[in-house]
Amino acid sequence: MARRAYAKRYSQAIFEIALETGELDKWQSDLPKIVNIVGEATFKAFLDSPKVHFDSKARLLSEQLEGINPLALNLVLLLITKGRLSMLSDIVDEYQRLLDSYRGIESAEVITAIPLDERDELKLAEHLSAIVGKKVVLKPEVDPTLIGGFVARVGSRLLDGSTHSKLMALKRELAGVNR
Repeated sequence: MARRAYAKRYSQAIFEIALETGELDKWQSDLPKIVNIVGEATFKAFLDSPKVHFDSKARLLSEQLEGINPLALNLVLLLITKGRLSMLSDIVDEYQRLLDSYRGIESAEVITAIPLDERDELKLAEHLSAIVGKKVVLKPEVDPTLIGGFVARVGSRLLDGSTHSKLMALKRELAGVNR
């Protein structure tokens, strides 16, 4: 829980910096690049090693992250100093959530019984957009146990239009649970 709170603080800080400097898109493209480079197993082991001096880590990072926003490089160095490099991907996810929210975009985790084609994804996204009042971007998953329909989590809302849940509700009603 504390890890998530720290990630939110860091991402909020970098979001505000990006907003002030007008570099929202630059940060959005730089952060995943950093995660890919820093997340490589050997490189991560080098950065996490207490035997390697900080100056060596900083030098190698500047070489590997050439062209990256200098403040993003400072973020990585700060995380190394604080022993929090492992939360970098959480920070990136939270930054993306803040950016989407700022731009009026809501992410929806959608579970369906079968894969959706493009047309169905578009229709479902439009339907969910009408419900939440924001543009919705789908993150689709498949779960054959749903039988049909969909389950969507949009922010804190859970929308269950699955055949499975309708059958369970009917079962409870027939059993007299809802009387």
